[in-house]
Amino acid sequence: MTPEQIGAMIDHTLLSAVSEEKDIVRICEEAKRHRFATVCVNPYWVPVAARELAGSGVGVTTVVGFPLGASRTEVKAAEAEDAIRAGATEIDMVLNVGALKSGQADAVRRDIEQVVRTCQGKAAVKVIIETCYLTEEEKRTASLLCKEAGADFVKTSTGFGTGGATVEDVALIRAAVGPAMGIKASGGVRDLDTARKLIQAGATRLGASSSVAIVTGGTTQGY
Repeated sequence: MTPEQIGAMIDHTLLSAVSEEKDIVRICEEAKRHRFATVCVNPYWVPVAARELAGSGVGVTTVVGFPLGASRTEVKAAEAEDAIRAGATEIDMVLNVGALKSGQADAVRRDIEQVVRTCQGKAAVKVIIETCYLTEEEKRTASLLCKEAGADFVKTSTGFGTGGATVEDVALIRAAVGPAMGIKASGGVRDLDTARKLIQAGATRLGASSSVAIVTGGTTQGY
């Protein structure tokens, strides 16, 4: 794939606690220039991103239950609803990792389903399963719960855990969910070669703060 084609699959991400409005404006300008899929920002900055990207064709992603996934379901749904009102077009929610590891599959599924219902017809839903904390079997289970709950994507990582996307995890998720569901690889995607390998393994979206370096061949450190 060409850098331009890969750029169209990137959620250009800035989730730092110390991001300022000027930083959000900057990444929006970069996203428009390089034709990224969306920018991914914290909920507070959604109105700014929506304003800066209006009419550009670049979407606005924000996070829900971030970064731990341990918020109550009602809170996650309310966060999603508020974000959509503010201009978000895609919602990246964090799966309840502790509930999953406790064997509470029904609770995890209901958690996702409620956010999916809130977003129905308004915003795509990506579910962050935080692969770094899961066994292989838990990764399969989490991926299938996302599919059963009607999510649009399984996403590997928040970027705030102990590890990010790997080719092996993307391939495992793809094998679990089949060919049709979206997979977002995020965390540690910093160069074109890594991006290509993740896409070859089955990723259909990439989350990165090093997006400009990926598509221009530069090098940088980031999400």
